Amino acid sequence: MKEYLAHVSEDGREQTVKEHLKNVAELCEKFADEFDAAEQGKLAGISHDLGKYSDAFQKRLSGGPKVDHSTAGAFECMKINQPLAAFAVAGHHGGLPDGGSQADTSATFSGRLGKANRGELDDYSAWSSEIALPQMSPSEQSDPLTMTFFTRMLFSCLVDADYIDTEEFMTGKKKSEILISMDFLWECFQKYITGWFPPVGELNTCRCNILEQCICKGENLPNGLFTLTVPTGGGKTVASLGFAIAHAKAMGLKRIIYVIPYTSIIEQTAKIFRDILGEENVLEHHSNFLYDITDEANKDEAGLGKATENWDAPVIVTTSVQFFESLYSNKPSKCRKLHNIAHSVIIFDEAQMLPLPYIKPCVHAISQLVKNFGVSAVLCTATQPALNPVFKQFVPEIDPVELCPEELCPDTVFRRVSFKTMGKISNIELADRLNSHKQVLCIVNSRKSAQEIFTLLEGNNNIHLSTLMYPAHRKAKIDEIRKRLETGLECRVISTSLIEAGVDVDFPIVYREEAGLDSVLQAAGRCNREGKRSAKESKVIVYKGENKAPKLFETAIEVGRATMEQYEDITSREAVNTYFREFLELKGKDAQDIHGILKMIQSELFPFRKVSECFHLIESPTRTVYIPEGDGVELAGCLRSGERSRGLFRRLGMYGVSVYEKHFMSMEQAGDIELLEDGSAVLRNIKLYSEETGLSLETDYGKAEFI
Repeated sequence: MKEYLAHVSEDGREQTVKEHLKNVAELCEKFADEFDAAEQGKLAGISHDLGKYSDAFQKRLSGGPKVDHSTAGAFECMKINQPLAAFAVAGHHGGLPDGGSQADTSATFSGRLGKANRGELDDYSAWSSEIALPQMSPSEQSDPLTMTFFTRMLFSCLVDADYIDTEEFMTGKKKSEILISMDFLWECFQKYITGWFPPVGELNTCRCNILEQCICKGENLPNGLFTLTVPTGGGKTVASLGFAIAHAKAMGLKRIIYVIPYTSIIEQTAKIFRDILGEENVLEHHSNFLYDITDEANKDEAGLGKATENWDAPVIVTTSVQFFESLYSNKPSKCRKLHNIAHSVIIFDEAQMLPLPYIKPCVHAISQLVKNFGVSAVLCTATQPALNPVFKQFVPEIDPVELCPEELCPDTVFRRVSFKTMGKISNIELADRLNSHKQVLCIVNSRKSAQEIFTLLEGNNNIHLSTLMYPAHRKAKIDEIRKRLETGLECRVISTSLIEAGVDVDFPIVYREEAGLDSVLQAAGRCNREGKRSAKESKVIVYKGENKAPKLFETAIEVGRATMEQYEDITSREAVNTYFREFLELKGKDAQDIHGILKMIQSELFPFRKVSECFHLIESPTRTVYIPEGDGVELAGCLRSGERSRGLFRRLGMYGVSVYEKHFMSMEQAGDIELLEDGSAVLRNIKLYSEETGLSLETDYGKAEFI
């Protein structure tokens, strides 16, 4: 009997198709069992490579032409009325396809099945002499949103199982299992907080009360949807971790996932978690962080690097972009980790930062995870968005539970600032006011304003922050700011909103250009953060700048202004709830799913590829310019020499500045950037990059407008 092979290793070892299918089926069944889909997982695994039973594929192993070997398995799944497994099998190499229509002759799912029906696939019939598909009841039909989400999770199980078995065979090494238990993490956490008790002072007493409440609820509440509303300075990062570990330990959950909106603050949170839980137990996964998977001398580093592929780690710290775009992707590499989200505690830090154009798809994804995949989700913030009506659309039977009662956050302790509003003020007048302060922070709405005001400041003790500075540069500046504040040196800072969310700095006075109420309150969190001064002398001054507000912010500014006029205490939960409710109502329901992603899923047959192409949390049409400064000089040299690797681009991310298309084109026309063959751009005219303000908005062709 002819032997059909799935893989041949570099050292000549052979793996049969039967062996590979059996291994993948066992793994996929195990993964899918986490959400009660073991049978479908086994089917997807055992059928995914049936097309390798063709002579054409056997020739492919010896260097022959590419062969479509995934349609065969999908076709066999459809014969037994298992369309969800069929989609997973069809996409396990090239990505989940769109469903399409019966008339399609393209690469849609229907088009590929039509090809199989017409007998246009290479003969793979030999599979039936070695493999038996499991006997199953027909797939239960549900609403399109639920079935689409489930299919993507099943797809994740298959892709990860396939990757793991293939890699184990090719390397000859078995994949190591997670050995870290929640009991161990709990011991680490308890050791970290031991010195906090008994607390000294009112503020520390409140922080400990909040922490104890979170731990208590974590130990006693069943899986579900939670909110954690803690004022700035209330210790919500450690409190939320305490809840997560206690809850995971009590409910038998597998991992903790911390989702953060910005890469600019993710490193700070990850460092705190590593200090608490140990370097080897915290996986940091975002575009600006690189693990060296080739470092054989450092097994922890290499292991974490591999874990970024499927999140096989006890604690993951990642970005909103990475998390939600993976949940709506059709790509195998992005979806591989999704099944490991099941039975996790997910903390959504700074939940108010969920982008309005994608609120409904994001809330739908969270709802699916809570309802069907054993997840406990926590919306964690000082300014809780009014998302209950949106959640009610998807999970009307689930009511969010607040983990921190308002009485644990008394005004007498957490009211650390006083607010003052003023009318319109010119940049010159504003600069004069800032010059009169020894230490002051001014937050503006645009990068253009930041640069203009910075140039008007006097002396040498002024610092500018914006995304026109590459990340490594910004990080160095933030470190300098902290040192100046701690030692009492002069420190006047002009920044865009990047400093608002999660950057721990403590100024005696903050100026904030008119913005949404959430932004104003986040700005206030940078003033008297440690409560060392009285609220009366610690002022947050809200002003109207001379530059027109970016259109993107107009509604938030309008609603924020109205809310601040309506409420004497703009920090109250009632005021914040009113602001978010009216903001969402004014924008309208269509603005919460601007691309109609959920409607698309409901009206079309599994539009996986279309949805993946539409779902991008960061939509601004920007281009990246790499700055050859510091380590960026060597990295840019590697790029110029033709090196192209994931690792290189990750390291380069710390030296990249995103600019709008108009400015990019002006720089290109002026010869200020070097455009490489793959479209990458390196700054050629280094005079355009300032140590003080970052990338200049001016080129020889005029000024570019930036927000």
